[in-house]
Amino acid sequence: MGQVIAMHGWSGDSTAWAPWERHFSHHGWLWQSGERGYGNRSVCEPSWAEPICAETRLQPPKPTRRVVIGHSLGPHLLEPSVLNQATDVVLLASFGRFVPEGPEGRALRTGLKGMRKAIGGAGESTMLRTFLQRAAQPADLEGLPPGPEQQGLSEQGRKRLRADLDCLIGTDGLPEGLPETARVLVVEAAEDAIVAPAASRELLQALTHHLEQKPEHWQLSGVGHALPVPDLLVRVRQWLDHSGRDC
Repeated sequence: MGQVIAMHGWSGDSTAWAPWERHFSHHGWLWQSGERGYGNRSVCEPSWAEPICAETRLQPPKPTRRVVIGHSLGPHLLEPSVLNQATDVVLLASFGRFVPEGPEGRALRTGLKGMRKAIGGAGESTMLRTFLQRAAQPADLEGLPPGPEQQGLSEQGRKRLRADLDCLIGTDGLPEGLPETARVLVVEAAEDAIVAPAASRELLQALTHHLEQKPEHWQLSGVGHALPVPDLLVRVRQWLDHSGRDC
């Protein structure tokens, strides 16, 4: 049995995974989407389902695949105990350390603190819309699925949004719990206006040193941080299905 736990990034929600869930479920995968609850959706902290074995006690259960698919900050928002059990990890426009060291990082950190200050204030809507526009570019914002910004943030959601932004600012390495044995696919957006090129390079370097086998790296040209690529879910599922492990 193959299982997927997916986690959205900062300011997003689980509805973005709906096409992925339909596709993977159609191909026999069990899918769960994590949810941070910034808007009108309830918080969901996913966990792995226990494999069901119809065989006798004398036979071991069939091996299972546990796949984490995370966009942007998403892998950092999962419990380390969940990530630690993953056999495969797909990092979509993600990062280890978000704020690079040096002058570039200092300017970015200042901008992020301004974003945090805007949460709950008069500039909140403008700040979120600007962030989403940058995530979408070079595509149009209207091409992104609706999320918490359009639906409205709850007060508890604003608290989580601030806390998760602090988490993003404070990231200093690979997501906690990432196992050395995992097979990892890194999908990078060539036109990413959110994740700095230095952060993308550092992620690949850190993964190469941490993992037992080198990560696979796809760089998709002409797309931004939100990765609005219609067939990406098919390509990721095919990569998983042809990775040489039994489901």
